[in-house]
Amino acid sequence: MTTTAPQPVREDDPALTSRLENAVRAVDAPDVVFAYSHHGRCTLLTGGTAPPSPVPRQQLRYEIGSVSKTCTGLLLAHLISSGTLSGNEPAAACLDPGAPRSPRPAMTLTHLITHTSGLPPLPADFSPQALPHWQTNPYAHYPPHRVIRAFLRHRPRHRPGTRWRYSDFAVAALGHTLTAATTTPWDNLLTRQVLTPLGLTGTALHPGPAGTDATGHRADGTTRVPALHIEGFAPADAVRATPDDLLTYLEAHLHPDRHGPLQGALHHVRHPVLRRGRGHAHAHTLTWFQHPTDHGPLYFHAGATTGQQAFLGFRPDTDTAVAALSTRHHRRSATLVASAYDLLFQPPPP
Repeated sequence: MTTTAPQPVREDDPALTSRLENAVRAVDAPDVVFAYSHHGRCTLLTGGTAPPSPVPRQQLRYEIGSVSKTCTGLLLAHLISSGTLSGNEPAAACLDPGAPRSPRPAMTLTHLITHTSGLPPLPADFSPQALPHWQTNPYAHYPPHRVIRAFLRHRPRHRPGTRWRYSDFAVAALGHTLTAATTTPWDNLLTRQVLTPLGLTGTALHPGPAGTDATGHRADGTTRVPALHIEGFAPADAVRATPDDLLTYLEAHLHPDRHGPLQGALHHVRHPVLRRGRGHAHAHTLTWFQHPTDHGPLYFHAGATTGQQAFLGFRPDTDTAVAALSTRHHRRSATLVASAYDLLFQPPPP
């Protein structure tokens, strides 16, 4: 377990600091960061099994994997709120306007972001090319044009909107659809419409120079893996960010009215758009998973890459947000998500 004691970067109150120290110690990974915001007051602790690096852990950017999908969903919500799109557009028509209309029910933009499109988790031809690079960079050789081609050729087994199935493929296709609909390259589109308006200067879509990004590790906790290159799946998994930026991002969701052009979108992504499971216990907004608490909804999303893991969540009723990060590949015994969720679910210290 941890060989370096948790280091408080910004302290709030002793009770909260103690809870965060316990959370950091519970995660067995080379680098661990827990960042907590309550009523705008932030507490950040770091730790891990590796000795501190020359660049402090809290200054590094971390791969957040599937949490990136919340940024793509927020972008879609913004384009809907601004009247640029409705969300009901057939994705195939945006990607290939000249193609004859299919008699089959269309996959809409909303189907893609809510994982109800009928698409599988990955394209059928993804695994053969990714297998040789599975533990390092499985996405690096699958560019955008292949995602688009696979999407346009796919024939779903189920009518869109009738079944839920988590899909990187669907969100990647959505990103390229938004690029086509706005005639704006993906990096520029997300940066101009979401990252820059929220002031996320420590967030990027590609690996940076040495000393910029945290180094991931395999499940053994010691073998390093290279920085992840996402290529065609960038809209689903490419975001990397500092802990400060992740708290800023979450605080924007807690206080939508403070964020001008994105105000409508930030409100939009807090409303459930589908419910599933026994008793409809699992609710989803356009971007977040939602669970009930005694006093209001809890919103969250987790993500993992070949060498890192992340959790982001927020609760409007307590004005609380949590970002948790580690540099070890996900394992069944990993405790990061459970520890972070528990911090968010429990009431803040008095």
